[in-house]
Amino acid sequence: MKEENLGLNTICTHTGELEDASFKGAVSPLYMSTSYAFENVDIKRYPRYFNTPNQEALSRKIAALEKTEAALIFGSGMAAISTAMLAYLKSGDHIVLQEMLYGGTYNLVTEQFERYGISYTFVAGSDVAAFEAAITPDTKVIYIETPSNPLLSITDMKAIAALAKKYKLVSMIDNTFASPVNQNPVEFGIDIVLHSATKYMGGHSDILAGAVACSEDLMKPINLMGRNLGGNLSDYTVWLLERSLKTMGIRVRAQNENAMKMAEYLSTHKAVKAVLYPGLKTHPDHLLATKQMRGFGGMLSFDLVQGCDPEQFRESLKLVKPSM
Repeated sequence: MKEENLGLNTICTHTGELEDASFKGAVSPLYMSTSYAFENVDIKRYPRYFNTPNQEALSRKIAALEKTEAALIFGSGMAAISTAMLAYLKSGDHIVLQEMLYGGTYNLVTEQFERYGISYTFVAGSDVAAFEAAITPDTKVIYIETPSNPLLSITDMKAIAALAKKYKLVSMIDNTFASPVNQNPVEFGIDIVLHSATKYMGGHSDILAGAVACSEDLMKPINLMGRNLGGNLSDYTVWLLERSLKTMGIRVRAQNENAMKMAEYLSTHKAVKAVLYPGLKTHPDHLLATKQMRGFGGMLSFDLVQGCDPEQFRESLKLVKPSM
């Protein structure tokens, strides 16, 4: 069956599987070797080159989920993000980013880019005209995150992709908060898709990983930069992540339903001032979210009313485990 005809759960379960030719086991075998033969072989394999059997198999699965030609697996979400950015930015270049970003990405830019001679502009809000106004002759990349972490703002992917193409820029998106279950940015013209695979992909709070998905051509400089920076994921964790992805479709769709019920409940609670969840009609970007998302994700934010002690609220939680 052609890959484009496979359903989400089938891709999660079967695409990228490795055959256990020796013992006919039902799951992919784990190849833990860090040293492979280099003489009389078609492929010179090495973990830091992202081409061990387990790495290649998992990359095929993630590429299929994001509907791209290629994918790479990294040791963390920030390893994926930093490698992709540095593959397309050098001294003298400029990047435009939305201001509402994951803190790790924001810190990477504000704490490290200046020392490499890379300038940057953060754009408040999601107005495309503001992004265009921030573009300079040195701009090479536009970087967005939708839904954003942690306030769930929505950015128009199609408009940003068109803007990037107008100025011959590379567009990048952190798709972590949506996951491939809820949206595929390449369908809207985005060039490079990034993930903290620690979150929805891993799903069990026991895996630290990242992913990049894009075309074969766009992946070439990312692969080269990744080899030199050494941000690959260990094959044991690659194997665990491939296992976790088998249930991602089921898990994320259930989380979509649970988050919507929670958002609706909180929006009527007397101790809650406001709920930020793109699935609610009260969300300022709800209509845009309905156009580019198949589900609204398992994350939400909310404000407590004045006088409600946030520490007391947190300490009173029975099921939720506060963690970072």
